[in-house]
Amino acid sequence: MGVQQSSISRCICDLEDRLGTSLFHRHRSGVTLNRAGQQFLPRARQIIRGLDESLYAMAALGRSENGRIRVGIYSSIASGFLAELLRSFGEQQNHVQIELIDGNPEEHVAAIRGLKLDVAFLTGTRTWQDCDSALMWSEGVFVVLPERHELAIRTAVDWRELSGEAFMVSETAPGQEIYDYLVRKLAELSWHPDIHVQSVSRDNLLSLVAIGRGLTVVSEAMTVTTHPGVVFRPIKGERLPFSAIWSPNNDNPAFRRLLSMARTKAGWERSAAISEHLCGFEPHAAPSQTRDPSP
Repeated sequence: MGVQQSSISRCICDLEDRLGTSLFHRHRSGVTLNRAGQQFLPRARQIIRGLDESLYAMAALGRSENGRIRVGIYSSIASGFLAELLRSFGEQQNHVQIELIDGNPEEHVAAIRGLKLDVAFLTGTRTWQDCDSALMWSEGVFVVLPERHELAIRTAVDWRELSGEAFMVSETAPGQEIYDYLVRKLAELSWHPDIHVQSVSRDNLLSLVAIGRGLTVVSEAMTVTTHPGVVFRPIKGERLPFSAIWSPNNDNPAFRRLLSMARTKAGWERSAAISEHLCGFEPHAAPSQTRDPSP
């Protein structure tokens, strides 16, 4: 142990004084445990083992090897920045549990302030009181059309081509966000918005589009999913920014590791986008199934 025998003897005597009983039979050939010592030793070992386990668990938590992160989301995570971020983080920190929570921005921010949510990824670049934020990525905006719609043969559409169309949004999140977005865009073109709120999920909303009840809009991440009877077409010039929102008082080490990874990834993607733009590439071209069949 690297400790002198006299120091060990002194520590044992101090322990016996505190306990008020002797732990050993002392004789010329050495010492043996007495009855009190036989009862004390296994309990002491159990306490030390529990302390060691606690120290190991705290060290692992500090390295974010264990723990839980609660993430508020707005859009689909079928693909794109957030899906790749969570996949990469899960591969590196596979002992950390990630809980995803749908909701509207106000609910997410209230939970963040109360430290009931670690981070939320929301649309826009709005600043929220008592919260920190950072722009992470942007996605194209797509209109969802019935596959027999006259615009379905186009590779992309603009807002003026959607004049006179009825739109639908879901009553659940992110329905209100989409509603506000449509009202703002249609008002810019001096159109009277024809928007219907449906008490269905996002998946069932696409089924309503398929049967011709109206159109809706989604972010780019959702377009990798397949749904019978509908097609996704990008709206020209439309990009939707997404930001991370969190509390500066949140000291969850697992969350801090996720935030660091997100910031690094966001920096890489912005650099790549600038390089592609300077080289004349189009990084967000429509999928191959959306090509215009006309010459």
